[in-house]
Amino acid sequence: MATGCRHTTTEPWLQNVAATRTEKSCGTMKPNESQETSLSQAQREIMEIVWEYGEVSALQVRDALASRGREIAKNTVRTLLERMKEKGWLRHRSEGRTFLYSAVHAKHAAAGRKIVEVLDQLCGGSPEALMSALLDYRGLSAEELSRVQQLLEQAKFRQDNESET
Repeated sequence: MATGCRHTTTEPWLQNVAATRTEKSCGTMKPNESQETSLSQAQREIMEIVWEYGEVSALQVRDALASRGREIAKNTVRTLLERMKEKGWLRHRSEGRTFLYSAVHAKHAAAGRKIVEVLDQLCGGSPEALMSALLDYRGLSAEELSRVQQLLEQAKFRQDNESET
């Protein structure tokens, strides 16, 4: 009689980790599926910690998560960090018996890559469609709108200067 897998968690932000663990241990994960570049909610939270600190150990990540009300086991943190390394988000170096993790890309560069991905995959490569979706579904505060206008003016200035040279 076959028994079903029972990998579960009560923490919603860790559910993707439990689901992936289930898929791996039960053999339902497709080859190279873990190589995708997207991050779970828990992994995104860890990336914020890595970007904030620059270089972190698993214990430092665990402590930072605990200070934010996220109590998780150190082995879970290590697993998350290793998966993030496999996905290309982190690198590590050894200091004695401790692995120290750092971001492969700066936060700004990572955000830029994801925006281009969204632009290409969801908006057909159209910046106008991306901006329209932002305005229709989220909107901008007066301060955000002012900053976006400044960024557009700076981009136009750079473009005008590049075309003159």
